[in-house]
Amino acid sequence: MKFNVGGPDRMLRIALGLVLIVLAAMGIIGWWGWLGLIPLATGLLRFCPLYPLLGMNTCPLDARKK
Repeated sequence: MKFNVGGPDRMLRIALGLVLIVLAAMGIIGWWGWLGLIPLATGLLRFCPLYPLLGMNTCPLDARKK
């Protein structure tokens, strides 16, 4: 799998995902907070399935795997 999520993008996804999950677990926001699993997973895996469809890539050239 090729990486397509780079440094700042990755950290933002992980942080946003964790915040949403914690807020959902505490009952502060509704069930939709569990959707934070999506940005968390894409940040941890460093791959976003929508990026190839949109022609985007935030990963530096030297960190990409072929």
